Amino acid sequence: MAEFIGTMLLILLGNGVVANVVLKGTKGSESGWIVITTGWALSVFAGVVIAAPYSGAHLNPAVTLALALAGKFSWQEVGSYVLAQMLGAMLGALLVWLLYKPHFDATENASSKLAVFCTGPAIRHRFSNIFSEALGTFVLIFVIFYFTNPELGDDKTPIGMGSLGAIPVAFLVWAIGLSLGGTTGYAINPARDLGPRLVHTLVPIKDKCHSDWSYAWVPVAGPLLGASIAAVLYLFLNS
Repeated sequence: MAEFIGTMLLILLGNGVVANVVLKGTKGSESGWIVITTGWALSVFAGVVIAAPYSGAHLNPAVTLALALAGKFSWQEVGSYVLAQMLGAMLGALLVWLLYKPHFDATENASSKLAVFCTGPAIRHRFSNIFSEALGTFVLIFVIFYFTNPELGDDKTPIGMGSLGAIPVAFLVWAIGLSLGGTTGYAINPARDLGPRLVHTLVPIKDKCHSDWSYAWVPVAGPLLGASIAAVLYLFLNS
Protein backbone atom coordinates (compact mmCIF):
# COMPACT_ATOMS: atom_id res chain seq x y z
CA MET A 1 0.00 0.00 0.00
CA ALA A 2 2.86 2.39 0.77
CA GLU A 3 4.42 1.72 -2.65
CA PHE A 4 1.03 2.20 -4.31
CA ILE A 5 0.28 5.52 -2.59
CA GLY A 6 3.85 6.81 -2.84
CA THR A 7 4.07 6.05 -6.57
CA MET A 8 0.64 7.56 -7.13
CA LEU A 9 1.82 10.82 -5.53
CA LEU A 10 5.06 10.69 -7.51
CA ILE A 11 3.16 10.50 -10.81
CA LEU A 12 0.37 12.87 -9.77
CA LEU A 13 2.86 15.63 -9.06
CA GLY A 14 5.46 14.64 -11.67
CA ASN A 15 3.12 14.21 -14.63
CA GLY A 16 1.13 17.10 -13.20
CA VAL A 17 4.02 19.52 -13.66
CA VAL A 18 4.44 18.32 -17.25
CA ALA A 19 0.75 18.97 -17.88
CA ASN A 20 1.07 22.42 -16.35
CA VAL A 21 3.95 23.27 -18.69
CA VAL A 22 2.93 21.70 -22.01
CA LEU A 23 -0.87 21.98 -22.13
CA LYS A 24 -2.66 25.01 -23.52
CA GLY A 25 -4.06 27.68 -21.24
CA THR A 26 -2.60 26.58 -17.90
CA LYS A 27 -1.06 29.06 -15.48
CA GLY A 28 2.32 27.41 -16.04
CA SER A 29 2.11 27.02 -19.82
CA GLU A 30 5.49 27.12 -21.59
CA SER A 31 7.39 27.70 -18.34
CA GLY A 32 10.12 25.31 -19.45
CA TRP A 33 12.48 22.53 -18.51
CA ILE A 34 13.62 24.01 -15.21
CA VAL A 35 10.06 23.95 -13.92
CA ILE A 36 9.58 20.36 -15.08
CA THR A 37 12.79 19.07 -13.49
CA THR A 38 12.09 20.93 -10.27
CA GLY A 39 8.54 19.63 -10.13
CA TRP A 40 9.73 16.07 -10.65
CA ALA A 41 12.35 16.42 -7.90
CA LEU A 42 9.73 17.65 -5.47
CA SER A 43 7.34 14.90 -6.51
CA VAL A 44 10.03 12.38 -5.55
CA PHE A 45 10.31 14.08 -2.17
CA ALA A 46 6.55 13.81 -1.59
CA GLY A 47 6.37 10.16 -2.59
CA VAL A 48 9.38 9.17 -0.50
CA VAL A 49 8.10 11.00 2.60
CA ILE A 50 4.88 8.98 2.46
CA ALA A 51 6.32 5.56 1.63
CA ALA A 52 9.74 5.46 3.30
CA PRO A 53 8.62 4.58 6.85
CA TYR A 54 6.64 1.60 5.61
CA SER A 55 8.16 0.15 2.42
CA GLY A 56 11.51 1.88 2.01
CA ALA A 57 10.05 4.04 -0.78
CA HIS A 58 11.32 2.23 -3.85
CA LEU A 59 8.57 3.74 -6.06
CA ASN A 60 10.47 2.35 -9.05
CA PRO A 61 10.91 -1.23 -10.34
CA ALA A 62 14.53 -0.41 -11.18
CA VAL A 63 15.21 0.43 -7.52
CA THR A 64 13.47 -2.75 -6.38
CA LEU A 65 15.48 -4.86 -8.85
CA ALA A 66 18.79 -3.27 -7.88
CA LEU A 67 18.20 -3.74 -4.16
CA ALA A 68 17.26 -7.39 -4.72
CA LEU A 69 20.37 -7.98 -6.84
CA ALA A 70 22.51 -6.39 -4.13
CA GLY A 71 20.99 -8.62 -1.46
CA LYS A 72 19.28 -5.71 0.29
CA PHE A 73 15.71 -6.77 -0.53
CA SER A 74 13.87 -10.09 -0.65
CA TRP A 75 13.23 -11.50 -4.13
CA GLN A 76 9.92 -12.84 -2.83
CA GLU A 77 8.58 -9.31 -2.50
CA VAL A 78 9.76 -7.98 -5.85
CA GLY A 79 6.58 -8.93 -7.72
CA SER A 80 4.19 -7.33 -5.24
CA TYR A 81 6.26 -4.14 -5.09
CA VAL A 82 6.38 -3.80 -8.89
CA LEU A 83 2.63 -4.43 -9.18
CA ALA A 84 1.91 -1.77 -6.55
CA GLN A 85 4.20 0.69 -8.34
CA MET A 86 2.52 0.07 -11.70
CA LEU A 87 -1.00 0.47 -10.30
CA GLY A 88 -0.01 3.59 -8.36
CA ALA A 89 1.52 5.11 -11.49
CA MET A 90 -1.64 4.40 -13.46
CA LEU A 91 -3.85 6.01 -10.82
CA GLY A 92 -1.59 9.07 -10.65
CA ALA A 93 -1.74 9.49 -14.42
CA LEU A 94 -5.52 9.09 -14.42
CA LEU A 95 -5.87 11.81 -11.78
CA VAL A 96 -3.67 14.17 -13.82
CA TRP A 97 -5.89 13.61 -16.85
CA LEU A 98 -9.04 14.28 -14.84
CA LEU A 99 -7.58 17.42 -13.27
CA TYR A 100 -6.33 18.88 -16.56
CA LYS A 101 -9.08 17.55 -18.84
CA PRO A 102 -10.27 21.00 -20.01
CA HIS A 103 -6.68 21.80 -20.99
CA PHE A 104 -6.30 18.47 -22.77
CA ASP A 105 -9.44 19.37 -24.73
CA ALA A 106 -8.05 22.83 -25.55
CA THR A 107 -4.63 21.56 -26.65
CA GLU A 108 -4.33 20.80 -30.35
CA ASN A 109 -0.87 19.20 -30.30
CA ALA A 110 -1.39 15.48 -29.78
CA SER A 111 2.30 14.92 -29.02
CA SER A 112 2.10 17.37 -26.13
CA LYS A 113 -0.83 15.42 -24.72
CA LEU A 114 1.17 12.20 -24.94
CA ALA A 115 4.15 13.89 -23.24
CA VAL A 116 2.03 14.43 -20.13
CA PHE A 117 1.79 10.66 -19.72
CA CYS A 118 5.11 9.24 -20.86
CA THR A 119 8.56 10.04 -22.18
CA GLY A 120 9.84 10.26 -25.73
CA PRO A 121 13.23 10.91 -27.31
CA ALA A 122 14.31 14.32 -28.54
CA ILE A 123 16.13 12.49 -31.35
CA ARG A 124 14.99 8.95 -32.07
CA HIS A 125 18.07 6.72 -32.05
CA ARG A 126 17.67 3.28 -30.50
CA PHE A 127 21.15 2.85 -29.06
CA SER A 128 21.49 6.45 -27.84
CA ASN A 129 18.03 6.39 -26.28
CA ILE A 130 18.55 3.16 -24.33
CA PHE A 131 22.05 4.31 -23.31
CA SER A 132 20.57 7.56 -22.00
CA GLU A 133 17.98 5.74 -19.90
CA ALA A 134 20.51 3.19 -18.67
CA LEU A 135 23.08 5.81 -17.71
CA GLY A 136 20.57 8.04 -15.93
CA THR A 137 19.27 5.08 -13.94
CA PHE A 138 22.80 3.89 -13.20
CA VAL A 139 23.56 7.27 -11.63
CA LEU A 140 20.32 7.14 -9.63
CA ILE A 141 20.91 3.65 -8.24
CA PHE A 142 24.65 3.88 -7.71
CA VAL A 143 24.37 7.09 -5.69
CA ILE A 144 21.43 5.71 -3.68
CA PHE A 145 23.61 2.77 -2.64
CA TYR A 146 25.99 5.22 -0.99
CA PHE A 147 23.43 7.30 0.88
CA THR A 148 24.25 7.29 4.61
CA ASN A 149 22.40 8.29 7.76
CA PRO A 150 23.79 11.06 9.98
CA GLU A 151 25.73 9.93 13.05
CA LEU A 152 26.03 11.46 16.50
CA GLY A 153 28.93 11.43 18.96
CA ASP A 154 32.25 9.64 19.08
CA ASP A 155 30.55 6.25 18.91
CA LYS A 156 28.81 7.35 15.68
CA THR A 157 25.31 6.49 16.82
CA PRO A 158 23.06 6.64 13.73
CA ILE A 159 20.21 9.11 13.96
CA GLY A 160 17.23 9.53 11.67
CA MET A 161 16.42 12.67 9.74
CA GLY A 162 12.66 12.18 9.68
CA SER A 163 11.07 13.57 6.53
CA LEU A 164 14.28 15.43 5.72
CA GLY A 165 15.74 12.06 4.78
CA ALA A 166 13.84 12.33 1.49
CA ILE A 167 15.81 15.41 0.41
CA PRO A 168 18.96 13.66 -0.92
CA VAL A 169 17.09 11.51 -3.46
CA ALA A 170 15.02 14.52 -4.54
CA PHE A 171 18.20 16.49 -5.24
CA LEU A 172 19.66 13.48 -7.05
CA VAL A 173 16.65 13.18 -9.37
CA TRP A 174 16.78 16.95 -9.93
CA ALA A 175 20.45 16.70 -10.95
CA ILE A 176 19.76 13.78 -13.30
CA GLY A 177 16.94 15.69 -14.97
CA LEU A 178 18.98 18.86 -15.41
CA SER A 179 22.14 17.14 -16.62
CA LEU A 180 21.07 13.93 -18.36
CA GLY A 181 17.35 14.28 -19.01
CA GLY A 182 17.31 16.29 -22.22
CA THR A 183 17.76 13.32 -24.53
CA THR A 184 14.83 11.08 -23.60
CA GLY A 185 13.00 12.88 -20.79
CA TYR A 186 14.70 10.70 -18.13
CA ALA A 187 12.05 8.12 -17.31
CA ILE A 188 14.64 6.24 -15.17
CA ASN A 189 11.66 4.29 -13.85
CA PRO A 190 9.73 1.65 -15.84
CA ALA A 191 6.52 2.18 -13.85
CA ARG A 192 6.67 5.95 -14.34
CA ASP A 193 6.53 5.46 -18.12
CA LEU A 194 4.68 2.21 -18.76
CA GLY A 195 1.80 2.75 -16.33
CA PRO A 196 0.84 6.22 -17.61
CA ARG A 197 1.36 5.10 -21.22
CA LEU A 198 -1.27 2.42 -20.64
CA VAL A 199 -3.61 5.08 -19.25
CA HIS A 200 -3.03 7.24 -22.35
CA THR A 201 -4.06 4.27 -24.47
CA LEU A 202 -7.20 3.58 -22.46
CA VAL A 203 -8.75 6.96 -21.62
CA PRO A 204 -10.82 8.95 -24.16
CA ILE A 205 -8.50 11.91 -24.83
CA LYS A 206 -9.75 14.30 -27.48
CA ASP A 207 -7.80 14.00 -30.76
CA LYS A 208 -5.03 11.93 -29.19
CA CYS A 209 -2.26 10.29 -31.17
CA HIS A 210 -1.01 6.72 -30.81
CA SER A 211 0.82 5.91 -27.58
CA ASP A 212 4.16 5.28 -29.31
CA TRP A 213 4.36 1.64 -28.27
CA SER A 214 7.29 1.07 -30.63
CA TYR A 215 9.39 3.17 -28.21
CA ALA A 216 7.81 1.95 -24.98
CA TRP A 217 10.36 -0.82 -24.38
CA VAL A 218 13.23 1.72 -24.12
CA PRO A 219 12.17 3.38 -20.82
CA VAL A 220 11.59 -0.11 -19.40
CA ALA A 221 14.69 -1.96 -20.60
CA GLY A 222 17.08 0.98 -20.21
CA PRO A 223 16.38 1.61 -16.51
CA LEU A 224 16.45 -2.11 -15.68
CA LEU A 225 19.80 -2.45 -17.46
CA GLY A 226 21.29 0.60 -15.73
CA ALA A 227 20.02 -0.54 -12.34
CA SER A 228 21.51 -4.00 -12.81
CA ILE A 229 24.91 -2.60 -13.77
CA ALA A 230 24.86 -0.29 -10.74
CA ALA A 231 24.05 -3.20 -8.42
CA VAL A 232 26.80 -5.41 -9.89
CA LEU A 233 29.37 -2.61 -9.63
CA TYR A 234 28.34 -1.89 -6.05
CA LEU A 235 28.74 -5.56 -5.11
CA PHE A 236 32.15 -5.68 -6.81
CA LEU A 237 33.41 -2.58 -5.05
CA ASN A 238 32.20 -3.81 -1.68
CA SER A 239 33.24 -7.46 -1.97
